[in-house]
Amino acid sequence: MADLCPRCGAPDVEGDKCARCGVIASVYKASLEKMRRPPTLPAAAPTVDYGAAPPPSSPAATATAAWPLGGPSRGRKLTFHGSAGTLFGIHTVNILLTLVTLGFYRFWGKVKIRRYILSQTAFEGDRFGYHGTGKELLLGFVKALLFVGLPIAALSWAGQLTEDTLIQVGARLLTSSLVMVFIPIAIVGARRYRLSRTSWRGIRFSFRGRTRAFVKLFVRGWLLSGLTLSLYYPFFETNRHGFLVSHSYFGQRRLRFDGRGRDLFGPYLLALLLLLPTLGFYWFWFQAKKARYYWEHTAFETARFRSTVTGRLLMNLTLSNVLLLLVTLGFAWPWVLVRSMRFAFAYVTIDGPLDLDGIVQEPQAASATGDALSNFFGADVDLG
Repeated sequence: MADLCPRCGAPDVEGDKCARCGVIASVYKASLEKMRRPPTLPAAAPTVDYGAAPPPSSPAATATAAWPLGGPSRGRKLTFHGSAGTLFGIHTVNILLTLVTLGFYRFWGKVKIRRYILSQTAFEGDRFGYHGTGKELLLGFVKALLFVGLPIAALSWAGQLTEDTLIQVGARLLTSSLVMVFIPIAIVGARRYRLSRTSWRGIRFSFRGRTRAFVKLFVRGWLLSGLTLSLYYPFFETNRHGFLVSHSYFGQRRLRFDGRGRDLFGPYLLALLLLLPTLGFYWFWFQAKKARYYWEHTAFETARFRSTVTGRLLMNLTLSNVLLLLVTLGFAWPWVLVRSMRFAFAYVTIDGPLDLDGIVQEPQAASATGDALSNFFGADVDLG
């Protein structure tokens, strides 16, 4: 029976599939219903008191009903329910199977870790989902190896085999230039792929920034930071962070970032001055200041993020994690990861109303090649 498409409104939906946009009508409607339903409240009493419910006929009740996620309340938080013991079991099996398969299983093992981490992360009572596959990561690795890894390695070897100093210097400069260009390509590719494989309430995330624009931003920032003896670093880092955040979307709606590098220039200078007198420990305070600033200048719709992390808390977490890894020879990695996830969510809140009723799916094509490149060049920011 023909029906209107719930996404594009086309009147030619036959057999539950729209001929114009290709959406499966029943699945799309189910995702919208799930997204619009009120959040599942936890059994325990909330830590933030939102006050008593207003009378049904009051203006406050009318305003509250307009927000599908509970009204313009404060202090929404991400929560992590994962267990280090369970993660240790997954990690151990991954290591054993990777050894047995001569390394090939590592791609499927990475997917298992990412899937577990996201499935144990919740917001407003609903868990996140990860939809990547080991096959995608394997194919991305092969592409990255063939088109990036091998040419760079061959160029480096060619420079070492010759006795001509000019050729050696030229080969090194060309290799360094290629690496400098491929690092931002890897960062963008990894973010594009991982967000496209992440969902919440059936709606996917996406990244839509242009690779060429980020390469220009990255290379320019890297060069200026070197020429100014790192004084340009807060501007470069803020521009880089802002680009990645402001081109990230949930459904068809984007996040916003309005931070400025000059706001962190003073704290950065102070950190440089106190770096030696404090034996480097003051860097934790600068990193906490930067994290608070970045979160507080990030917004989604009318809601804004907040962070209360401090340098002392960040120092305690980092040093204790390093100590755990050293004492256990790396076997405590699952516990370190779980501690880091809980720490990251404990000091970040989302304040303000969130109207997610109109968000619809807008899938974006993304390859896993950038994900593999991020591992090659040490630009991997993934938890798994």
